[in-house]
Amino acid sequence: MKQMRLKVLPRSALLTVLGGVLVLFSLSLSIPLIFALIFDEATSSTFLQSMLVCALDGFVLIGIFRGSQREMLPRDGFMLVVLVWSVLPAFGGLPLMLHIEGLSFTDAYFESISALTTTGSTVLEGLDRLPISINVWRHFMVLLGGMGILVLTVAILPILGVGGSQIYKAETPGPMKEDKLTPRISETARGLWLVYFMISLACWLAYFLAGMTWWDAFMHMCSTMGLGGFSAYDDSFAHFDSPAIELVAICFMTLAGVNFGLYFLAWRSRSLKSLWTDFEARSYFVLMLCSVIGVSVFLYSQSVYEDPLTALRFAAFNVVSIATTTGFASTDYAQWPLFAPVFMLSLCGIATCAGSTGGGIKMVRLILILKQSRNELIRIVHPRAVVPVKLGRSVIEPAILQSILGFLVVYLLAICLGTLMLLFTGLDAVSSFTAVIASINNTGPGLGEVGPAANYKGLSDLQTWVCIILMLLGRLELMSVLVLFVPHFWRH
Repeated sequence: MKQMRLKVLPRSALLTVLGGVLVLFSLSLSIPLIFALIFDEATSSTFLQSMLVCALDGFVLIGIFRGSQREMLPRDGFMLVVLVWSVLPAFGGLPLMLHIEGLSFTDAYFESISALTTTGSTVLEGLDRLPISINVWRHFMVLLGGMGILVLTVAILPILGVGGSQIYKAETPGPMKEDKLTPRISETARGLWLVYFMISLACWLAYFLAGMTWWDAFMHMCSTMGLGGFSAYDDSFAHFDSPAIELVAICFMTLAGVNFGLYFLAWRSRSLKSLWTDFEARSYFVLMLCSVIGVSVFLYSQSVYEDPLTALRFAAFNVVSIATTTGFASTDYAQWPLFAPVFMLSLCGIATCAGSTGGGIKMVRLILILKQSRNELIRIVHPRAVVPVKLGRSVIEPAILQSILGFLVVYLLAICLGTLMLLFTGLDAVSSFTAVIASINNTGPGLGEVGPAANYKGLSDLQTWVCIILMLLGRLELMSVLVLFVPHFWRH
């Protein structure tokens, strides 16, 4: 009996934590509820029902499994992260199912996980006609997904008597796993949340001053800071047709693509030096600038735009949007010469920094693998040479380089398998490949049937679930999910 109890305890303890997360998640539904009351929309009852269902399920889990508290092991962090990110979209999609007639569970789950993973893909059309509160909920989930879920999870763990470092480690990109901004993980989470909140507030105000209504500014701030790309309009940013609004978006999308830990350090030291001295951030800014200039010159040279400033305007917005894995669009860039949209999609896999709200393999991994490749070339010429890989002044341990190589192999394998699965279902090659790239890098729009002028509404249920799995894998950096399928993980 004692041995059976030991085997059950880990899983039941995780369900206790999941119950706490659901209770807190139910409170987040009060935000769209407030908008529904302000604008006197009929969706008030929808959000009240959803809050009640989510909270009751959370309290039931806490009540049943409360007695199974214990200190979490490292593997528990991976289990909890996957559990939370798999379950929350079902509750996040509940208001959409209750309000939008005919919306299936698959499409509601897709819309919700797209928001929480900050992907920005959508299966909905007629966004302009949706109640403001429904659109607010879609956008607010993006803000939560950016960093909120991590902070909320860490915040409730002390209440439940378990530690939070395992969750932080499970969600932190590879080379950052051992970095600590403060001695306590809860203090780090609070510091990151403070930075996230302050920049988000500045973004909201900037959008409002640039000409948006205060509610449009709030919604698009959520998508911008979460790098999610949801919009309240089918035409995305083309609806506003405003250079000022686009400039605000460019600035804050770029800021959100940087490691938020650097902002925390800059705030604590009262200096911006950390932003430029960080090799990854510096490489990120240089890549973004060169890409914008390069694409704008290309568009002008191809006579896509007759005015160089117009070419710069559209290139800057859409390049930054796709490269940072946001997914906003100010024009149908799929109509540009093929090089430009393909180049932009290639950037979404590598541009953003570790510790940002962006997706992809992260800039730091690209830098380290390029440095390792260069060292291998040197060893061909000088076989006895010992050339360590450095990032700034720090020497990178071989174990980290091996983990990066393993990650890249799994990343490329996931892209190949995902593309083959979509091709098997009958989707065309361009749509299949770009849907996989956009989903696993949490970018949103691809090309073809999933391009910026279309969305994912034309996919079958099977194709939709393939994209859902890829979005989850991409957000949790593949290994955090796939480790659950290793037999050794489940052995005591």
